[in-house]
Amino acid sequence: VQLQASGGGLVQAGGSLRLSCAASGSIFSIRTMAWYRQAPGNQREFVALILSGGGTNYADSVKGRFTISRDNAKNTVYLQMNSLKPEDTAVYYCHAQIQRVVITSYEHYWGQGTLVTVSS
Repeated sequence: VQLQASGGGLVQAGGSLRLSCAASGSIFSIRTMAWYRQAPGNQREFVALILSGGGTNYADSVKGRFTISRDNAKNTVYLQMNSLKPEDTAVYYCHAQIQRVVITSYEHYWGQGTLVTVSS
């Protein structure tokens, strides 16, 4: 199983970006899909999460600006980021809880990260 993230880049403050992360491989079921980020010198922090049924949760710092969504048919999670601020600059990582076959437990998988840089 692999998670492939894309969509990062350089954007001016106030701008928007949309991140995507597609899971591939032997997948039976995906429970949660989420985004985390890590700024230089900081620990990785939670950004947003979406359950298989569509329920969502956001970090306070991004509420009202970021929207997480998922396409279960494509095993893909998205992060729409609006009103970006310089403090949003970080490497963004996708995460998923994936069940590879029906009799196994859910395992944690991480994508490779995509860099988002917001200039002031």
